[in-house]
Amino acid sequence: MALHPETAAVRVAVPRSPYGENAEALFLTSGYVQPSAEAAAARFAGDEDGYTYGRYGNPTTASFEQRLAALEGTEAAIATSSGMAAILMLALGLLQAGDHVVCSRSMFGATIKLIGSDLAKFGVQATFVPQTDLDAWRAAVTPRTRLLLAETPTNPLTEVCDIAALADIAHAAGAWLAVDNCFATPALQRPAEFGADIVIHSGTKFLDGQGRVMAGALCASRALVEEKFLPVLRSAGMTLAPFNAWVVLKGLETLHLRVRAQSATALALAQWLQAHPAVARVHYPGLPGHPQHALAMRQQGGCGGAIVAFEVKATGPEEGRARAFAVLDALRLASLSTNLGDTKTLCSHPASTSHGRLTEAQRQDAGITQALIRVSVGLEHLDDLTADLARGLDALV
Repeated sequence: MALHPETAAVRVAVPRSPYGENAEALFLTSGYVQPSAEAAAARFAGDEDGYTYGRYGNPTTASFEQRLAALEGTEAAIATSSGMAAILMLALGLLQAGDHVVCSRSMFGATIKLIGSDLAKFGVQATFVPQTDLDAWRAAVTPRTRLLLAETPTNPLTEVCDIAALADIAHAAGAWLAVDNCFATPALQRPAEFGADIVIHSGTKFLDGQGRVMAGALCASRALVEEKFLPVLRSAGMTLAPFNAWVVLKGLETLHLRVRAQSATALALAQWLQAHPAVARVHYPGLPGHPQHALAMRQQGGCGGAIVAFEVKATGPEEGRARAFAVLDALRLASLSTNLGDTKTLCSHPASTSHGRLTEAQRQDAGITQALIRVSVGLEHLDDLTADLARGLDALV
């Protein structure tokens, strides 16, 4: 039976145990008792279904994987211990020495370092291109290109890429397209519907939704999950803990309600920031002035998402940093935290935190200025959020 996404978010899971629990069970076990030696051999060989060892799989984790795959509209999903572990699994499963990756230069700072620096030690080459320049993506493709990697909207400037166009470029080159859907989530956007081969998630963010645990996942075809990613999981052990899987599984039940409510508040906050005299620029796809506004509305179900970034007015980098810090230090309600996707509003200074390990040149390429502040909008009342931000912003005027 085909289910609407809101229904799948509360119903898709592994079958109930013989005890008939209504809430999905949390299976805390590192190993599983086998019915016979022959069955154990068959299960470890992959010839028979069944759980064998905690590193290879768990019923609670399987419930999370099935539910997330249903929400993303993919055949399967595989869970990992964090979002970055998912990206590492992606690379280890698909790439080898001599392969080439084309990657958005606006992606999360740790992703840029992993793809551009860490994988380079093992002979994987990478070219970083402007997120929204399709000609640059095409020009960067070589005969050795195996993967195109994008994030939409990006962290933190909310740049939006044309997923369908990138899928065409990747497939024409015989490559895969992987899209990080952390910001939009399947509540707003399903990249597989636009041709993406793999959808990447940091479940630490909106999927959990309350900042409790770390988790990650890749959503893809059953063949990719079973033939490319599962062998990496079994060997490398970036396994999602059952408790974390259970927490994120329950978080998915309210995903649509949370993200849509947060998006509505984020739009109102972005409009308020745009009118403030201390603000130089607001980055938010829901604003008509955003460079990819029309594309975002088509891909993201008419919503801009829950992340707003803005730059305070400043005459240079040093002043920009000082003025941004002053706004953040004046907060009394919003939390100063580098996480995002929480029910609580979180604010951060990307240039010194999430993108702090990048070189200044890399930050400039990505558009990360010292005057930039990122806001992950929670579920508080809009008036309380504007009053909190006004405390620091008004002092800059």
